[in-house]
Amino acid sequence: MHTVKFLIWFCLFSIVVGAQEENPAKQFWNTLQTHCGKAYEGTLIFPKEDKAFGGKKLVMHLRACNETEIKIPFYVGDDKSRTWILTYQNDRISLKHDHRHEDGKEDKINFYGGISTNIGKANVQFFPADSKTQSMIPDAATNIWWITINEDVFTYNLRRLGTERVFKIAMDLQNPITIPEAPWGWKD
Repeated sequence: MHTVKFLIWFCLFSIVVGAQEENPAKQFWNTLQTHCGKAYEGTLIFPKEDKAFGGKKLVMHLRACNETEIKIPFYVGDDKSRTWILTYQNDRISLKHDHRHEDGKEDKINFYGGISTNIGKANVQFFPADSKTQSMIPDAATNIWWITINEDVFTYNLRRLGTERVFKIAMDLQNPITIPEAPWGWKD
């Protein structure tokens, strides 16, 4: 009788503890959620000589968040054309890139990116190029994007396997900045 009671107790305890534990993708997601509504400035780590990003003020704003989607406009100097869109579904996170023109219209190369192939880690998620990206941008077929986050820093990274293409920016999460105006295609 005691064995049966113990087994029932153990099963119930395991269910409760298991329900409380979050997988690494959800932990990563929840950490991002804590920054919703905030903006941060960052720096280009490499390549330093990048013509589009080098020497320009880099700002990200976790502007729109809900349970399954986080939209992060990313500003490069006066260029407000980029938004990273992260989506959480079925214990996976996808990363898409939304590019707009100054008038708000979509760029012809838009919504490319990838989806994590596993639950990743609580502080890093990887996004290999998906088939839509491979069709849209053949050279990006071997792209792998990844995002890291800890208490101090958010990094956005890109590596194009088989090439020298590598890109990394780091955003300072310790010092929120004034919220920037809306990116191109958004309304305040």
